[in-house]
Amino acid sequence: MTLDHTDRTELLREGGIDHREAMERFCGNEALYERLALKFLDDPHFAELEQALSDKDAQTAYRAAHSLKGVAGNLSLRRLYDQSCRLCDALRASDLDAAERILPDARTAYSAVIRTLGRLKDERA
Repeated sequence: MTLDHTDRTELLREGGIDHREAMERFCGNEALYERLALKFLDDPHFAELEQALSDKDAQTAYRAAHSLKGVAGNLSLRRLYDQSCRLCDALRASDLDAAERILPDARTAYSAVIRTLGRLKDERA
């Protein structure tokens, strides 16, 4: 089933993606946005963040969170961006305990984005 514009926008919203903001950022070029957003499915930063936190490596975790924040911001992945900001703040202060407390919310936001983008990818196939 092909999603119409309204259904697509609602799907993105449910996944924590601000479609309106994305279209402003991408000058209304939905095809370009989708092409770049779908590349996020292969982005390694969340896995790197989790591994670094598991290893208690605040510096590597900060770099991964900061990279994730940049990508999420550029793609208007609002919920993930907000959680990435929280992680960056904690990790900039080398507060691994705070980062560990934030991680479940970040994982939820990340999973919602991955599910949403996966549905978009499946629709395009």
